[in-house]
Amino acid sequence: MRDRASDLPIAFAAVSYSAGPVMILDRISLMLEPGAPTALIGPNGSGKTTLLKLAMGLIQPTSGRMTWGGRSGGPPVRRAFVFQKPAMLRRSAAANVAFALSAAERSADRATVNALLEQVGLGARASRPARRLSGGEQQRLALARALARNPEVLFLDEPTASLDPSGTKAVEDIIAEIAASGVKVVFSTHDLGQARRLAADIVFLVTGRIAEHAPVQQFFASPASAQGSAFLRGDLVI
Repeated sequence: MRDRASDLPIAFAAVSYSAGPVMILDRISLMLEPGAPTALIGPNGSGKTTLLKLAMGLIQPTSGRMTWGGRSGGPPVRRAFVFQKPAMLRRSAAANVAFALSAAERSADRATVNALLEQVGLGARASRPARRLSGGEQQRLALARALARNPEVLFLDEPTASLDPSGTKAVEDIIAEIAASGVKVVFSTHDLGQARRLAADIVFLVTGRIAEHAPVQQFFASPASAQGSAFLRGDLVI
């Protein structure tokens, strides 16, 4: 039987990550705790996606230390990740979910598959080839596959970046429901309205460093840094 010990909190202690000579994240210290969603925001290239991948365990720090529920290392049993452009398997929507359930060593029976599809509003699309779904439907299917892992924490990289307003609302509604069920959601976004709507706290990254970490209302009403103020005004921040 799998170890069901909690993966939360996720702690970064002076974590850096570099690719060759390029420093992508620089001495990040951060605690991701159970509770309402956390949004990562900041200019392009600020390190948001890399931070998510480190938290998931997809990549390892160049220096510093990370722990999950007080433990270092170990497989991401209770974590799930949805990429900005998730790849769809060449099979039906239902078969995509069944594959994810099997990979998570969970029963892939029809009732479980259908329940996950219904949860993301794709019950009527069960037999449709996944690659023929619309962009918004594919993103919702990716959420269903992530939920197949029965995660304690869900990482989302720009979950609505290429969606129209209708598709964005559908995905946001699902994310809000997931968070309300007790799953910790950590997501990156360039949509400041989305950060306001979904997040309880903001991690504002600039050039690989955390410029601010604050409750969402505090950050948007009165950012503590000059960089935060400039970013909210729409000024170029480098």
